[in-house]
Amino acid sequence: MSAANHEILACDVVALSGMIGERAVSPVEVVEAYIARIEETEPKLNAYLTVTMDLAREMARAAEGEIAAGRWRGPFHGVPVALKDLCCTRGVRTTGGSRILADYMPDHDATVWTRLREAGAVLLGKLNLHEFAAGASSNNPHWGPVRNPYDLERIPGGSSGGSAAAIAARSAAATIGTDTGGSIRMPAALAGCVGLKPTYGRVSRHGVIPLAFSVDHVGPITRTVRDAALMLNTIAGHDPNDATSSAVPAPDFMRGLGDGIRGLRIGVIYELSEHLEPAVEASFKAALDVMGEGLGAIVEEVSIPYLAMSAAMTARTMVVRAEALEYHERWLRERPGDYGDDVRRLLEQGMAVTASNYVRAQRTRILMLTQAESALEECNVLVCPTCAVTAPKIGEERVQLPGGDTLNVLAALSSFTAPFNATGQPAIAVPSGLSPAGLPISLQIVGRAFDEATVLRVASAYEEARGPLAPPSL
Repeated sequence: MSAANHEILACDVVALSGMIGERAVSPVEVVEAYIARIEETEPKLNAYLTVTMDLAREMARAAEGEIAAGRWRGPFHGVPVALKDLCCTRGVRTTGGSRILADYMPDHDATVWTRLREAGAVLLGKLNLHEFAAGASSNNPHWGPVRNPYDLERIPGGSSGGSAAAIAARSAAATIGTDTGGSIRMPAALAGCVGLKPTYGRVSRHGVIPLAFSVDHVGPITRTVRDAALMLNTIAGHDPNDATSSAVPAPDFMRGLGDGIRGLRIGVIYELSEHLEPAVEASFKAALDVMGEGLGAIVEEVSIPYLAMSAAMTARTMVVRAEALEYHERWLRERPGDYGDDVRRLLEQGMAVTASNYVRAQRTRILMLTQAESALEECNVLVCPTCAVTAPKIGEERVQLPGGDTLNVLAALSSFTAPFNATGQPAIAVPSGLSPAGLPISLQIVGRAFDEATVLRVASAYEEARGPLAPPSL
């Protein structure tokens, strides 16, 4: 890698945007550096399903001309991004990670890409994922597994595995993921990235292939908290094309990132701080010490029983299975053999969810949100680990827990993230360090509905105090 390319790839979006704005580097040079990095890393990672090399170069040249003419569109102008391949892109293949949509060429853009494109972002390509976002491994039976940049024999998490792997490998400056049970935060946790699930309705889902419409979220996966805030500034806001899009005004999410957290109250969720891999437990305790003793926050334990109750876990599962079946019912009937085994099983299980059970599940979600909001009456944010374990190996179905117990991979990875899809609250995953084996570990910060600003403020303060995370060696 050339020194110039290394300098470009070392920058987060905020720094890169500054360099482009100061004419220290051109969008064309930036895109060429990222294309070279994709060519270098893709044989190892399989993070991309489609690389839009020609389109990226064309968009970069256009951005360079606009900036030179004084028509700067904002901080994403000329910045190369990539999208999870659930996001529709006009004239660019959108597969959903599936065989069923292998040749699908949308005639419209997802709103999230429309907003990034209008801000001047450059599209590098579409990212690999767990088929139809219906799993946590990104071990895709049709397109091959995404590999974790920190250990190529391990998963990057899912379902937005390609989105996280591309960030960790520096083969995209910023990416978009989706999150139905933790699919932004889990891969961010396992691949050493920042992953933000905004409040339900904060970011439009128009043009994004759904998994479960009442719990789906769209959000950024980035290198830094400030990049996540910057990207949220671009993609947030009401969209009349999405009936679930909120009209709550979106503030400037960059404002307040440097305000610190002294005096803020941080609630440690009792029900989501047990049965942890030893390295995760040690990292979580160290993060609490940083926020309390180091940064002056008031750290205290809170109890939210419904977040851990088996009834609540069942409720979340029922909602996802039923809503996923509603979208896939015709394909499941006509083309069952075109699904991967695990996704087909999930959809078939949706057939057993009765209408009364679905209604009970939705009522349970209300109880979960009520308890979480009650805890936040006394706290500014809630915290817990993002995942109970570090990245499992590709193909591994169960992971070992302290005491000799084992747990299936999906439960081990999503038990701490999925509750906040059920409640719809904003939640962010921030790296908290590396395990003795060199695998990323992550802290999750959860806030009140539409209070992403406080979540980002706490995450930014912690990230700065933590210091740099060692990148993968690949």
